[in-house]
Amino acid sequence: MALMDLAMQGLSVFALGLFCVLWLMHLISIIYVRLHLHQRHPEQKQPYCKLPAVSLLKPLKGVDPNLISNLETFFTLDYPKYEVLLCVQDHDDPAVDVCKKLLGKYPAVDARLFIGGKKVGINPKINNLMPAYESAKYGLVWICDSGIIVKADTLTDLANQMTEKVGLVHGLPYVADRQGFAATLEQVYFGTSHPRSYLSANVMGIKCVTGMSCLMRRDVLDQAGGLGAFAQYIAEDYFMAKAIADRGWRFAMATQVAMQNSGSYSIGQFQSRMIRWAKLRINMLPGTVVEPISECFVASLLIGWAAHHVFRCDIMVFFFCHCLAWFIADYVQLRGVQGGPLNYSKLDYSLAWLIRESLSLHIFLSALLDPTVSWRSSRYRLRCGGTADEILEV
Repeated sequence: MALMDLAMQGLSVFALGLFCVLWLMHLISIIYVRLHLHQRHPEQKQPYCKLPAVSLLKPLKGVDPNLISNLETFFTLDYPKYEVLLCVQDHDDPAVDVCKKLLGKYPAVDARLFIGGKKVGINPKINNLMPAYESAKYGLVWICDSGIIVKADTLTDLANQMTEKVGLVHGLPYVADRQGFAATLEQVYFGTSHPRSYLSANVMGIKCVTGMSCLMRRDVLDQAGGLGAFAQYIAEDYFMAKAIADRGWRFAMATQVAMQNSGSYSIGQFQSRMIRWAKLRINMLPGTVVEPISECFVASLLIGWAAHHVFRCDIMVFFFCHCLAWFIADYVQLRGVQGGPLNYSKLDYSLAWLIRESLSLHIFLSALLDPTVSWRSSRYRLRCGGTADEILEV
């Protein structure tokens, strides 16, 4: 009996500690968004003519309704010296025609098209980028996904963060305003749950980077074996960031978000993407298995039980009050990440938030039970540590 009481007390202390950690994460991310995102920091601004030259590596596969408009924004950057290296794996990919159209439209832009890739590992993105990486002329490389749209000064913002001791500059992933509920669901996730973990981790010194938009020092990557050294991993962005951090370099975050603007999106695609990301986290970082207790509903139940055990609070009253407080904090953060008014109603936000939170446990369990991922046109079996084997169809 005494042992049971001790276990209950220990679990209660853990749950109340979890309460403090989760709300510290809320506070850190909200404050960081307010102080850093969408802000201009004159003290960080370098003279325009002294901005370092940059090689942009753009991996492309297939087309969607927004591809040409997204890609065109990289040809109209207001930046003194950069090159655009467009990478397409297959000669018959319709993205080739899009690239040729833009190359013809902007002959004054230093841009080249690479077709065919180079097989150096299992990661199709790295294989696609290899010829461009080997041909890049400049010491800074900017790897930016095909679905990203930028402003004229986005590269200037990234370069201004690349100070003497910084080896990697990344952007907080977010989603552009688009039509439909699936777009709202994506924007709610990338404005609430994702930045809460992403920003609080980086503020506390935990290197958390997604590879949607990353500016890196090429010589540091070369010290780690070059871009090809990361082709053995599916989550190449995590291991590139780790290699840069292991060599003593700091990270910085752009004041502009990495704005995703894919023209192809649905609730099913969103769910599949979240499951794939969860599978990668589980295999790279075993501690991810406790991730569900950081989600609103599970955390609220656990903390509510502890509050009942210690303070004799009503569990369900605490659960609903805690969920409401979480819901409001998420809305405040979403507005901060958006940097302006939302293009949907509070009712739409409420419904998207409720669905996203309800899906979280299903997504985690789906990822835990199946170690295979589908990416691009291939399937892979993940191994502990982040490596993978391609599953060849017989």
